[in-house]
Amino acid sequence: MIASLPRPAWLRAGTVVYALAFFAFLFLPLVVVAVFAFNDAPYPAPPWRGFTLDWFFGSKGGRTGLFSDGPMLASLWTSVVVAGWVTLLAVLVGTTNAFLIERGRFPGKQVLSMLMLAPLVIPGVILGISILAFASRMAQFADDMWGLELEFLRPGLPLVVIGQFSYIVSIATLIITARLKRFDITLEEAAYNLGASRAAVFTTITLPYLKPALVGAGAISFLMSFENFNTTLMLVGSDAPLTVMMYGRMREGATPVLNAVSLFLMLASAALALTLLRKPADDAGR
Repeated sequence: MIASLPRPAWLRAGTVVYALAFFAFLFLPLVVVAVFAFNDAPYPAPPWRGFTLDWFFGSKGGRTGLFSDGPMLASLWTSVVVAGWVTLLAVLVGTTNAFLIERGRFPGKQVLSMLMLAPLVIPGVILGISILAFASRMAQFADDMWGLELEFLRPGLPLVVIGQFSYIVSIATLIITARLKRFDITLEEAAYNLGASRAAVFTTITLPYLKPALVGAGAISFLMSFENFNTTLMLVGSDAPLTVMMYGRMREGATPVLNAVSLFLMLASAALALTLLRKPADDAGR
């Protein structure tokens, strides 16, 4: 249908109904979780019993709020640390992969590019089990052959970082590669002709151009690592990240503290998204 032509009333009404149903499906569960984080009841579901902040700041009367729950805050910090390491590794290796794929010339490059996508289609549980089995076997082999105790290959946070990195780096590579494909290489050639060194060209021309992709890849890597559960559950040790901690709490019996955690994460994610959206606008204004 030509956009400038008037649409029939039933089509306009159908479009509105579809949009309302779609956004209700997306946001209604989040609204329910947010509202019942303030419910004055020991369960995170209707009926409404009144407003309270106990599930955020409570510390007595059988109610321990989010900011008074030591284990929950420790798991939150653990997730931040893991996500930070995964983000750093994913962006660094993803940038290297992008230059290798886009600028490199070697036999089998297309096959290597396809293999890079393999972790994205493997279920997280299978990926976690595979990494755990391989790492445990390597650690046992090193112990038997040379008497080396490779703790980072045992279940724990280093193995969680390795497991998450194994597929998140593929996403970071795709994001950075897509940006690098649109780069005008003649800008670098002109800088070389003017006597600039390779390091100077990279830091003053190539890297600023890639900055939006690097920031975007970092943000996506951080969020994907922070919310990961399937792979993390297979590789975690005694220090449980937030998703694993929340899963354990759910098995024991859900309380509105989990709603409070969910609301806190929603607000933090929204703040991060707004910051990233505002930054390109500020850069464009300059």
